[in-house]
Amino acid sequence: VQLQAYGGGLVQAGGSLRLSCAASGRTFSSYAMGWFRQAPGKERVFVAARPWSDSRTYYADSVKGRFTIVRDNAKNTAYLQMNSLKPEDTAVYYCAADTDTHYRDNYYYTQEGHYDYWGQGTQVTVSS
Repeated sequence: VQLQAYGGGLVQAGGSLRLSCAASGRTFSSYAMGWFRQAPGKERVFVAARPWSDSRTYYADSVKGRFTIVRDNAKNTAYLQMNSLKPEDTAVYYCAADTDTHYRDNYYYTQEGHYDYWGQGTQVTVSS
């Protein structure tokens, strides 16, 4: 499985960006997809996730109500729609895929160790 994340850029506070994560592999629909981010000098942290099997979505508290994770299985692509961006959202954003098809609770998807494949990251910079 190969993941390619793109769509980052420079945006003013209050603006929007949509990140995309294109995945290879014919079983994309069975992957759980997650987004993580790493700000300068900080550890990588969970942002959002969506399991493969249903419409559940999970978000970090810091992005709830502003970010939306969407997947298009026909296009083998996951998206992260980011609205009302803040300077503290500045980070490198990574998409990740988890190929475990068992039912998992929300805590599971927030842990980066459960993801098997990672994209290369895309920079998002929000100016004040």
